[in-house]
Amino acid sequence: MQFIDLKAQYARVSVDVNQRIQAVLNHGQYIMGPELTELETQLAEFVGVKHAIGVADGTTALLVALMALGIKAGDEVITTPFTFIATGEMIALLGAKPVFVDIDPQTYNIDVNKIESAITSKTKAIMPVSLYGLCADFDAINAIAAKYNLPVIEDGAQSFGATYKGQKSCGLTTIGCTSFFPSKPLGCYGDGGACFTNDDELAKKMREIRVHGQDRRYHHPVIGLNGRLDTIQAAILLAKLAVFPQEIEQRAQLGARYSQLLADKARTPIVPEGYDSVYAQYTLQVEGRESLVAALQAQGIPTAVHYPIPLHLQPAFANLGLGEGAFPVAEAAAKRVMSLPMYPDLSMADQDKVVAELMKVLG
Repeated sequence: MQFIDLKAQYARVSVDVNQRIQAVLNHGQYIMGPELTELETQLAEFVGVKHAIGVADGTTALLVALMALGIKAGDEVITTPFTFIATGEMIALLGAKPVFVDIDPQTYNIDVNKIESAITSKTKAIMPVSLYGLCADFDAINAIAAKYNLPVIEDGAQSFGATYKGQKSCGLTTIGCTSFFPSKPLGCYGDGGACFTNDDELAKKMREIRVHGQDRRYHHPVIGLNGRLDTIQAAILLAKLAVFPQEIEQRAQLGARYSQLLADKARTPIVPEGYDSVYAQYTLQVEGRESLVAALQAQGIPTAVHYPIPLHLQPAFANLGLGEGAFPVAEAAAKRVMSLPMYPDLSMADQDKVVAELMKVLG
């Protein structure tokens, strides 16, 4: 059994993927080719925003967004400690300070009730993460941001395709960012990512930043980077985007079925009313995680832990001076979360096997 079976998905879409790749090989425009423009148009339409900007990966998407907003050394950006390091890493890379806020114990996303008290005169942005495929509470976040005139960047690396009160992830804030890493809900066959916005000026800046700050050939109004999405990955994403709505439905059905089968046996994901999760991971909270992981592994069932060490306890952020106990909800979750196999082609038989083996250990 695979944790995420990308080969099964490729078997379904191989004809379209191969045709798309062959078209790129035929025209030879491997950088900024026509497929990129086509993809950006379709992505913007899918999310429901004016602009989609394809970039090299999800980490670059965050960096480009922060740069477009003018985040610089000495600034503060509010975010969560319970996420992949890229979220805090890109803030720090610009010389700014990640200001962590603890998470909601139900959703694992940033606790909106704790954001306002973290705002200072140095705060220049709020960057929530839509973790495990579930959007953060953006009505509350955007209201706080508006009160203090702050932009909001959604780190939607895991939530592309999810909806929040009828709107798509990445279209809920000043800028939305996502990743097309192969294992993401919409993944390419390498690295890839995108930024989304309705703001024409920010879109222009982000397009310039991804090509070395260039607005025309050899003319660079701003400092940028090499952050482009290559044409072959854009072509692959076009083929996969065609079947993505169906895969979102399959993910929703699998997630709901896991939760039904595991009800009262483990702490299953909470999906609040008005939200739809895309289940980038199907994540439980359990006691005795190590023994449970070992028992499943012995039966050929893979698992994963996202994330075992919160960012404030990572050596890279030791300079912030935040030790154990700083964010108790995130720290408790980090010790108890585990993710089960989840991908659109997961069979009910395999899902039943996962649940049956879990039940043996959970009792």
